[in-house]
Amino acid sequence: MSDTPHVLPEWMQSHLESYLSSDGADGHLWDAEPFGGVGKIPTLLLTTTGRKSGSKQPLPLIYGEAEGAYVIVASKGGAPQHPGWYVNLVAEPSVEVQVVADRFSAKARTATGTERAKLWEQMAKLYPPYIEYQTKTEREIPVVVLERVAG
Repeated sequence: MSDTPHVLPEWMQSHLESYLSSDGADGHLWDAEPFGGVGKIPTLLLTTTGRKSGSKQPLPLIYGEAEGAYVIVASKGGAPQHPGWYVNLVAEPSVEVQVVADRFSAKARTATGTERAKLWEQMAKLYPPYIEYQTKTEREIPVVVLERVAG
């Protein structure tokens, strides 16, 4: 799997540009209805480092919150393989996060066991299409916890 920076789908590139140009004022709340969600849901920008290229790629992702951390889901729409950003953060768990105008360094980790089950349920309530995505793939869709790094 290549990790060279890739061209984002137009709707995602537009979302990313709006988020960046407005410091999150436009883009933080994303209209999920055209994608099977309900209403506007919160998104953050996750920047991972390419495990081969070393390049940084920001992506807008749906998030939830749990115990002072942010939670994201590596669904890739139920594709058989993990999204590139997830493979990159497994290789290098130090990431950059932006929530509205708040930019910070974080450590990413994949939730497991009971924690994963609880967070999966929380995220599926926030964005119900995750449930369908899981039925489309044999892989267990990862749930990732982003914990702020002091500094």
